[in-house]
Amino acid sequence: MNRRLDSLLRSTLGNAVGAVQGTALRPITALPPAVRRRLAGAPIQIDGNVLDPDLRLLMRIEALLPGTGKKQSVESARANLLTLTKLVAGRPREVHRVTDLTVRGADGQLGARLYVPRDAGDGLLVFFHGGGWVVGDLETHDAYCRDLAVEAQTRILSVDYRRAPEAEAPVAAEDAIAAFTWAAEHAADLTVDPAKIAVGGDSSGGNLAAVVAQQCVLRNLPAPAFQLLIYPAVDLAARRPSRDLFAEGFFLTEEDIIWYRDHYTPDPELRPDPIVSPIHGPGENLAPAHIVTAGFDPLRDEGADYATHLTRAGTPTTHQNEPAMLHGFANILALGGETRAAQLRIAQALKQALNPE
Repeated sequence: MNRRLDSLLRSTLGNAVGAVQGTALRPITALPPAVRRRLAGAPIQIDGNVLDPDLRLLMRIEALLPGTGKKQSVESARANLLTLTKLVAGRPREVHRVTDLTVRGADGQLGARLYVPRDAGDGLLVFFHGGGWVVGDLETHDAYCRDLAVEAQTRILSVDYRRAPEAEAPVAAEDAIAAFTWAAEHAADLTVDPAKIAVGGDSSGGNLAAVVAQQCVLRNLPAPAFQLLIYPAVDLAARRPSRDLFAEGFFLTEEDIIWYRDHYTPDPELRPDPIVSPIHGPGENLAPAHIVTAGFDPLRDEGADYATHLTRAGTPTTHQNEPAMLHGFANILALGGETRAAQLRIAQALKQALNPE
């Protein structure tokens, strides 16, 4: 039966996946829900959560793609992520204005991209992309930044910080701090209110955003008004039960986590330092935080623990747990249903923080 279903998936997708277009999944997503559920296979229930059936189907499709297994090299991993993100991004949203520019890094200029939607308020999100500090760039997260800007009616400045292994920790963190302070200093040029500049990111980008929020306070630098942390990696020194529960089969694997960690922090002595593991840093006097976790994510428990860490320290914190989602769902814009609803909840939290009605 599995072989027949895989054959049907390949037949339905045809040559669309090979073309790697944003509409490649349309032949699948256009199928009736009952057919998609059958293609997805048996329900997956772990730790009391049931994985969304459309994400189950996407996992089957991902398993059929070449180059999505064990990572062989940094170059191939970067290329594979770009291919996968193009596949799941759907058709990129139209944004009123998108501008490539440069911002200050810790040692020279960094590439960046500014998204300005129509009817934008006077807030700004400085965004750091995910990818384990090794892969990912402005292009892999272009579709998500476009979508978030439009839905949150907020300007977004996506920053292309330096990546490992070419630049080991804490270079990415220092770049993120420098880029955020650049944005604060250039608020007038960006036509935003300096008191409404937030910081955010997904996965390793969420890690960098959390580090920025802490270090700006500790270093007496301009501090963000809000933190948007989407399934953040916040502890490189310890592991939690979700790492074992979802070690295999849910896009981000245990092997991936170790591969990323070892490239970013080859020196184990640095891993407990708050500059790379913000859960070991202060939780007080920080910007209000909105932390997103996914039920089928090996990083789920550390994200939840970080929400608790901030709350206990008195930092206003909301925790958006999405029990049917998995790591990376924010970028999966080609799906509708519960995945889309979860994405819109993230956008609403940002909109409410920077442009309350």
